[in-house]
Amino acid sequence: MNWTERVFKLQEHGTTVRTEVVAGLTTFLTMAYIIFVNPSILGDAGMPKDSVFVATCLIAALGTMIMAFYANYPIALAPGMGLNAYFAYVVVLHMGFTWQAALGAVFVSGCLFLLVTIFKLRELIIRGIPHSLRYAITVGIGLFLALIALKSAGIVAPSKATYVTLGDLHTPQAVLAVLGFFLIVVLDRLKVPGAILIGIVAVTIASFFFAGNEFRGIFSAPPSIAPTFLQLDIKAALAGGILNVILVFFLVELFDATGTLMGVAKRAGLLVPGKMDRLNKSLLADSAAIFAGSLLGTSSTTAYVESAAGVQAGGRTGLTALTVAVLFLACLFIAPLAGVVPAYATAPALFFVACLMLRELTELDWNETTEVVPAAVTALAMPFTYSIANGLAFGFITYAVLKLFTGQVRQVHWMVWVIGGVFLFKFIWLPGG
Repeated sequence: MNWTERVFKLQEHGTTVRTEVVAGLTTFLTMAYIIFVNPSILGDAGMPKDSVFVATCLIAALGTMIMAFYANYPIALAPGMGLNAYFAYVVVLHMGFTWQAALGAVFVSGCLFLLVTIFKLRELIIRGIPHSLRYAITVGIGLFLALIALKSAGIVAPSKATYVTLGDLHTPQAVLAVLGFFLIVVLDRLKVPGAILIGIVAVTIASFFFAGNEFRGIFSAPPSIAPTFLQLDIKAALAGGILNVILVFFLVELFDATGTLMGVAKRAGLLVPGKMDRLNKSLLADSAAIFAGSLLGTSSTTAYVESAAGVQAGGRTGLTALTVAVLFLACLFIAPLAGVVPAYATAPALFFVACLMLRELTELDWNETTEVVPAAVTALAMPFTYSIANGLAFGFITYAVLKLFTGQVRQVHWMVWVIGGVFLFKFIWLPGG
């Protein structure tokens, strides 16, 4: 028995080294944007961009490696989109806290997150999620992915009158994204291995000829992490005014990460009796990554919904995650090459995965409105509020209210009432709730 089989149990999961590596490459290419976007966003909060770049690569590699070896899950971790924007534009620029204090808030929320996981409270929360909402999480993440993909491709654009509208389909970026999408679907239907990765690579190569993409070299020495390493201010984070910030970080981390983990794990067929122990380990892995990231100098780390692209490419074990982790480490030295894949090249892959994730709608009992309506609210709220956590919040509250007023209280797990109450508290009492 070779090392990969002994550690990752590939045969048991019906996969191979090649499939897992291709899946890891696919996941990495769909989320590599974070190593450039995260420094840009946190840089707006006054943080040194070069150091944030290093911190982003390191925590993505570290967190994903823990996921690989400890949980054996094909899910990658990195600083979360949305959480970094809240960190920079709300906590620092709007509320006036220093970025050091904001890092301290991330650290404290990460510690709370870890305690909740260690004491199995997260496991209780997961067990208390109704089946209809579980299906809705997968569908909602699919819709969320679709919006991100269409936005990245330039097919969806902002509009003052209607919020969103059709983008300019005459741009090379939009045309290449559409062609890439059709290529992926056709190759997948023909059962060509690595269809998603082939689509991404094809669009990237075409971008050099038709979209003005430029080759920026291959190697560069990694910048210093010293300006952000251990610069968090925990004392300031425990001050009265920032306690609300800690709670918001905690709630968003809890439900964004849990929702993503459940959605992607279900897509991979891993949420079955006898394999739940791996899910529990994955929850601990992403919990540990949050406060580790705050020590390195970045906002909250979370499970990445883009991992669904790797799962669709066949990833089923931690070898997929290990591949992602190694590639993030490599980015420390080949940053110019890592940035050559444009967002519109990964957009077709995300949109394809999003389409497939909508199949979970067929699992719902459409004759029971107290189950279907909360599920629909959950799924629709995720893309329309640009937040997985908000979708979960609205779904839980809707589920609890409808069951309460239709005399079905006894059918509802007690955890639903607790979660719904916490979200109501957040929306009513917390600023920006």
